[in-house]
Amino acid sequence: MKLKVAVQMDPIARINIRGDSTFALLLEAQKRGHQLSYYTPDKLSQRGKDIVAPVQALAVRDEEGNHFTLGEPTRTNLASFDVVLLRQDPPFDMAYITSTHLLEQIHPKTLVVNDPVSVRNAPEKMFVLNFPELMPPTLISRDRAEIDSFRAEYGDVVMKPLHGHGGSAVFRITRNDMNYGSLFDMFSVTFREPWVIQRFLPEVKHGDKRIILVDGEFAGAVNRVPAPDDLRSNMVRGGAAQSTELSVREREICERIGPSLRERGLILVGIDVIDGNLTEINVTSPTGIRAVARLGGPDIAARVWDRIEAKRAP
Repeated sequence: MKLKVAVQMDPIARINIRGDSTFALLLEAQKRGHQLSYYTPDKLSQRGKDIVAPVQALAVRDEEGNHFTLGEPTRTNLASFDVVLLRQDPPFDMAYITSTHLLEQIHPKTLVVNDPVSVRNAPEKMFVLNFPELMPPTLISRDRAEIDSFRAEYGDVVMKPLHGHGGSAVFRITRNDMNYGSLFDMFSVTFREPWVIQRFLPEVKHGDKRIILVDGEFAGAVNRVPAPDDLRSNMVRGGAAQSTELSVREREICERIGPSLRERGLILVGIDVIDGNLTEINVTSPTGIRAVARLGGPDIAARVWDRIEAKRAP
């Protein structure tokens, strides 16, 4: 089966191919003989019922500094593709949400991965609240009294933006932290939406595990260990990637959430687990595929394309 595939992503010239999961998916698609095209989300348009973009033919190479070749832009109706990969990075803002509304017009006749409706309706730090029994105590709020009450009950907490990404603006607030008032004021003027307050998990020093699921089934994992002087384990923030195996609890988490992911058409998902606690379900542009492979783990990109091809089969 040869598919016509378009990828909606951030500028390909800027990506770090060593760690970029979108690039891993493109390499695997090209290996299978699929025809690749590329466009950036700012080029997406709707005219009447047509969803169009100036797409460019794309060839990729696993060579740093020489990793892609693009053809000339051609205005194309995206309904002419078999698959569109929705792979731009957050922030999950109104621009991102608007792109899901546009792509919704062509899905599922053109298979959009992940399903744009579910991406829109399952923000990383909100969708996870469907599974409170798997999570640490968590509050979504910007109300000072609610946050004070939560801190009084749980002591040390983590405070982070509801729609943040990549470990940006993540703070640990201790029980008697003198910075709390200033941080509350800063968050209040910076973010219009509520933010996340979560009980601090000291075991994060041993790692924040990124577990990748493909069509609701466990596909691979990497343990991300924060630097000694940092709370955040994100690899873009200096976290060290380590090979890992799943615990019984982590397998239970995958089994518990897997059916919901399949029902929502969320083919590629990355969840974050700290000491057996589910903290996020990442559906916009999950990462970790290349890190898992580099550490000798399974070829997750191949599993993703196996599922896509199965869904596109006549």
